[in-house]
Amino acid sequence: MDSRFITKTINLNLGDPEQKRAEILDYFKKTYRLDEHLFEVFSDKAGMYRTADPLRHPLIFYFGHTAAFYINKLVVSKVLDSRINPKFEAMFAIGVDEMSWDDLNQSNYSWPTIPEIKSYREAVYETVVKIIETLPMQLPVRWEDPMWIILMGIEHSRIHIETSSVLIRQLPLEYLKPIPGWITCDSNGPAPENQLIKAAGATVTLGKSFSDPLYGWDNEYGTHHADVADFEASKFLCSNGEFLEFIKDQGYHSEKYWTEEGWKWKSYIKAEHPLFWRKKDQKYKLRLVFEEIDMPWNWPVEVNYLEAKAFCNWKKEKTGLPVRLMTEEEWYLLRDKARIPDMPQWKTAPGNINLEHFQSPCPVDQFANGDFYDLVGNVWQWTETPISGYEGFRIHPSYDDFSTPTFDTRHNMIKGGSWISTGNEAIRDSRYAFRRHFYQHAGFRYVSSYQEVVIKNDTYETDPEVILYCETHYGLSTSDVPNFQKEIAGFCSNLDSLELKRCALDLGCKTGRTTWELARTFNNVTGVDLSARTIRVATQLQEQGRFNYIFPEEGEICDYRQVTLEDFDLKPLVKKVKFLQADFANMKNIFSGYDLILLNDILDRIYQPKELLAQLHRRMNDNGVLVIATAYDWDEKYTKTENWLGGYRSSAEPVRGKETVEELLKENFVQTDESITLPSLFRINKRKSVLKNIEVTVWKKN
Repeated sequence: MDSRFITKTINLNLGDPEQKRAEILDYFKKTYRLDEHLFEVFSDKAGMYRTADPLRHPLIFYFGHTAAFYINKLVVSKVLDSRINPKFEAMFAIGVDEMSWDDLNQSNYSWPTIPEIKSYREAVYETVVKIIETLPMQLPVRWEDPMWIILMGIEHSRIHIETSSVLIRQLPLEYLKPIPGWITCDSNGPAPENQLIKAAGATVTLGKSFSDPLYGWDNEYGTHHADVADFEASKFLCSNGEFLEFIKDQGYHSEKYWTEEGWKWKSYIKAEHPLFWRKKDQKYKLRLVFEEIDMPWNWPVEVNYLEAKAFCNWKKEKTGLPVRLMTEEEWYLLRDKARIPDMPQWKTAPGNINLEHFQSPCPVDQFANGDFYDLVGNVWQWTETPISGYEGFRIHPSYDDFSTPTFDTRHNMIKGGSWISTGNEAIRDSRYAFRRHFYQHAGFRYVSSYQEVVIKNDTYETDPEVILYCETHYGLSTSDVPNFQKEIAGFCSNLDSLELKRCALDLGCKTGRTTWELARTFNNVTGVDLSARTIRVATQLQEQGRFNYIFPEEGEICDYRQVTLEDFDLKPLVKKVKFLQADFANMKNIFSGYDLILLNDILDRIYQPKELLAQLHRRMNDNGVLVIATAYDWDEKYTKTENWLGGYRSSAEPVRGKETVEELLKENFVQTDESITLPSLFRINKRKSVLKNIEVTVWKKN
């Protein structure tokens, strides 16, 4: 690999501020160009528009996404006041992890040309460079600092460098060519005989403090203690040769080895072997990023969690030992006992990682870390542990949906990194998780342990902000104040000015109650929110029929609550609602054709309310109705003062939000005489509530 692209994540505690600014600028530039370097793999650019995986966008999306991410986050965090290309920044915003609120319908997209995206990328590059050069700079850099948003964009790009390489690996070779400077390992031989090595148990402490010198994602912070019993772990990662024995023993045709989820996946996919294996004339080859090679039996097998788990169950039957995958805690115990230096302390990568050795996997017996091999690097290692937050977990306000949508017991952690893991991905404390049927450059190490892995199947929502909306939307009120979400939906449905009830848009749907209530009278209702943290509750109710949350009563006393479709007679409405994530001020064109749009208590909670109001008439049918429900409670926390629609004085005269709204809407709407005020009660705990009076105005499109 060209040395221009070899970097290490930055120590954010030490040094001179201007020297650190220069480091961050260099880190940004190298990351940005490495991202583009990956896309030099295309000999035929048509491949960038082809969907490699039906659960992901085509590669053209990710080419634009990593650039648009910088602008979207800089705008949301109020570092940047204006956008570069609002259309691109909406189009390339969301669609990564098969979430229900991701719009993966390719018919909804008219992808730009590659020259158009390259031009956009250069504009973003120049903008970010200027921001890095001019932002106030102090040390240490912490996650409340504006410079943290730049680092967030950098590390986000490095994630996509890896995940995009996985997608490229699934495209037909006819679209691809070798990437200049990439070195594929040329060692190919028989698999070494694997063996179990004893590892003494211990108490492990995981998580890092907010004073840690390296950039971290939110799920890395906090504290977790666990007692790990004695266990045995495989000396090597499971190799292609070792996994072949499972295939020869009809492992893909024996349901007894598979979990219920795994067998459903295998049967649906009709899998006979790992995704990257190619079988022809009874011989196997291995697909790499841009080439196929004769099967290297001594390289690590790359599988999803479901296949790795099936192999372990097979191994358990054959050996009579309690074989399973590692837990997160067991991986940390092995890694720390091996005293592996952490990036950026290493002089040379202590494994096949950070692109420093090969741009492919390599033999499982090439990089030793003490008694074990490949504790870091080569390929990621699937674990038995679904991801969740440590004690003290906090959400970063500028990226509130990085982790929490994966706290659903359906995303298992991968540890150790791969040959292409760079930046934050390559540090000790990194925590990444994927759905169990997803493919990454990931394999596994198996262990033998009698310690039971306890996984809770019923997760309870504990995010305080999300709980607030769970209770406000679905809780059993003990006051005389009616449920606002139900009342506003009823008000909208019974408007005299409403001519048709085909499609409705609930902007600011949160956990979805109003969306559901509107569906009682509308044919189709779309609930939209900026926060995936709240939308995931609504989608869980739609898809699984229930969700759980913990409501605080008094001090440490809590009430464990469950909400079901049956509780609110919502089951007949399941096919009439959908929930999507979007930036209200910069929504995609797919959000159009509505008979009713409801601004559901969000006008004073978005960063650019004028931008939202300016676009609404284009999203409505003729004679459509706009309902604005707001308390005009302007707050610098959500909206810069200069973007407030009211609540300030101009030339000594008071400016009120309602008057500004009337002025902004008069060209495209006529206000009706159906205005009312509705109370909205937010329950903080059993005895503490906040009451808002929501002013509701109704507007008919001209």
